[in-house]
Amino acid sequence: MKCWFIAALACLLSSMAVCATPVRIGSKQFTESVILGEVARLAARQADVPAQHQRELGGTSILWSALQHGDIDAYPEYTGTLTHELLKNVAADADIPTLRAALKPLGVGITDSLGFNDTYAIGMREDRAAQLGIRRISDLTAHPELRFGFSNEFMDRTDGWPGLRQRYGLAQTQVRGLDHILSYRALSTNAVDAIDLYSTDAEIPYYHLRALDDDKHYFPHYEAVYLYRLSLEQSSPAFVQALRNLSGRIDENAMRRMNAMVKLQGKKETEVAAGFLGVQPDTDGAGLLSRLLKRTIEHLKLVLISLGAAVLLAVPLGVFSASSRRLGQAIMAASGVLQTIPSLAMFVFMIPFFGIGTWPAIVALFLYSLLPIVRNTYTGLVGIPPDLRESAAALGLPPGVRLRRVELPMAMRSILAGVKTAAVINVGTATLGALIGAGGYGQPIVTGIRLDDTGLILEGAIPAALMALIVQGLFEGIERWLTPRGMRLEARQ
Repeated sequence: MKCWFIAALACLLSSMAVCATPVRIGSKQFTESVILGEVARLAARQADVPAQHQRELGGTSILWSALQHGDIDAYPEYTGTLTHELLKNVAADADIPTLRAALKPLGVGITDSLGFNDTYAIGMREDRAAQLGIRRISDLTAHPELRFGFSNEFMDRTDGWPGLRQRYGLAQTQVRGLDHILSYRALSTNAVDAIDLYSTDAEIPYYHLRALDDDKHYFPHYEAVYLYRLSLEQSSPAFVQALRNLSGRIDENAMRRMNAMVKLQGKKETEVAAGFLGVQPDTDGAGLLSRLLKRTIEHLKLVLISLGAAVLLAVPLGVFSASSRRLGQAIMAASGVLQTIPSLAMFVFMIPFFGIGTWPAIVALFLYSLLPIVRNTYTGLVGIPPDLRESAAALGLPPGVRLRRVELPMAMRSILAGVKTAAVINVGTATLGALIGAGGYGQPIVTGIRLDDTGLILEGAIPAALMALIVQGLFEGIERWLTPRGMRLEARQ
């Protein structure tokens, strides 16, 4: 009887835990994806399913990896991206039933089309295109001098610039990668002559752009859908049904209007999504101070944990480096190699091991912090005058005591300088953590760039700069406090 009771209680607690765990919805770093993420979250709320929206997590590869590894449970995607980027074993014109069959072995489900096709297009300013007589993509072949500014993802996608150039025989050499939002500004100021568009972009009519006819039918259909983990069909069938109920409800004009409300009228994505669904937006009423407090806590968490772990490892590594020249060369070389990896690449490299969010960002920042601390610990120890070392040895002090009582205190100024450098670098680099869902001051910066909102950009940039200055001043104070008085006077002279 007792066993049956315990088993029943365990099942009850397990089911309660499943119900209490919110469904995690991701979105990419462009407005339409964020809006669709909010639509899915509010639809889940209508179905009494707890859900949270992790906004602007990055590009296609990051969201796809996060879905497969269980870091998120659903996100909006497009069929053309599936056929050309994610599923290499399906035909380029595969329909949704075919995609559903291909995704099932991967543990991923797909809804029917939401009702609109957001395909790629190549756009030019209407006046410039009319001046050159360009209406089709084929017409670009007669103007190799034109400058292209394509979104960074489009530059490398198989359904992007490489394939487009080959299909149309385009000979343009002035082709640069830009953020998709900034490419519109570049086009409007004549910095470039053509950019890639999404057919539902609100900027197309706003900037008076001409979408060139894809006369060789290069771009596939990009029907908007939701991808979700198949396990949700058992753990949260109400949420899956809520996603399926959105199929066919959003046409191209409706999506373009929602994009315009956010990007041109300055409305919040939550407000726009709620208006579309006919529900009340659930705002938390957080003002500027509340947002700053939240972002400050997130940012400090990234910096303090990564820096603390780096100090615990890097100082001993610096000591070992100073005690052995050969070992020191190997340690310095290894930490130097880590420093040469581009910061954004380092964050992305951590995702397969730690998922998305706080911990991959902390690990990346930890690795970046090693070199300045190791190098300065090594420099401080090897810079101790030999006669002082000999005096300590003559007193009969064991090596461990000499290190703790003499060498490390004398090298403290150099070590603290390395920690200070690592801390300041961390404060700035931690803003990139927003690209993988870690929050911090980078979140308003990323959102501000997407919405072309200078106020949001400054909301993240100014506190990050102030934190870097405070950290630098704090370490200078600690350095002065820990430096023996006699050495302080010597430094003044």
